[in-house]
Amino acid sequence: MSRAISSAEQVAARRGWLGRHGWLLWRRITQLAVLACFLAGPWAGVWLLRGDMAASRLLDAVPLTDPLVILQSLAAGHLPGTTALVGVVIVSGFYLLVGGRSYCAWVCPVNMVTDLAAWIRRRLGIEDGARLARACRYWLLALVLGLAAATHTVIWELVNPVTMVSRGLLFGMGAGWWLVVAVFCLDLLVAGRGWCGHLCPVGGCFSVLGLASPLRVRAAGRHRCTNCQACFTVCPEPQVIGPALRGASAGRSPVITSPNCTNCGRCIDVCPERVFAFGSRFAAPQPETESNSIRMEELRR
Repeated sequence: MSRAISSAEQVAARRGWLGRHGWLLWRRITQLAVLACFLAGPWAGVWLLRGDMAASRLLDAVPLTDPLVILQSLAAGHLPGTTALVGVVIVSGFYLLVGGRSYCAWVCPVNMVTDLAAWIRRRLGIEDGARLARACRYWLLALVLGLAAATHTVIWELVNPVTMVSRGLLFGMGAGWWLVVAVFCLDLLVAGRGWCGHLCPVGGCFSVLGLASPLRVRAAGRHRCTNCQACFTVCPEPQVIGPALRGASAGRSPVITSPNCTNCGRCIDVCPERVFAFGSRFAAPQPETESNSIRMEELRR
């Protein structure tokens, strides 16, 4: 922990507050802008997005549909209409390009709740707590589809925190607040990054879309890494960093290829050595000198 704090101080000295929170600020602006587009209709009569996070229409013309909603509908034995199918093609195509779990970091409103819980945990020095398998989200995804098939309903949307928040802001949260509080308490008191990082089936569904996306975080400057651990401290999915960051001597690619990476950019913000940057997974790797490989090997020891 002391090394991570030291690194944070280095970033603060070199780039200032805005420099070390740049991508985080863009994410918050994007998330709030999406919510504002939904609220502009009922509040101001300007219908930019009509509907909710499960299904909506952009400017009353472009349909947008959550892929998990369509999967549930198909599992339940209901063939979606043409509009819904066009909407899921548009959404799926977009996240195939920019990374499936970019949705989790850049659009999902629940992310702001879980990020707050993670920030409080770091400030209070709370340990990770219960250890949940990251594969749980895929088991829950399978369970959701199984229940949809058994009940012939799009059952997850009855308790989906993402949908409940977006609908609640439009029509009143009611009992939905208890679900949001439960997610917050889970992440704060039970398991760090428990919901988004281990359980949410929506994130599991979008991660599948990110398997082959070209937009990735690259550790192109990994030869400058000082092993300060700052990136691991703030990353919501820290397990995705190691293969790209520490694989120089083994000839591994510097691209973070895991579909669980949310492309949140926090590793880019906090790294004092500017190791990380957004780029293409197909970009040619930069050659690393023998001295750099030796240095990385020493750091791993």
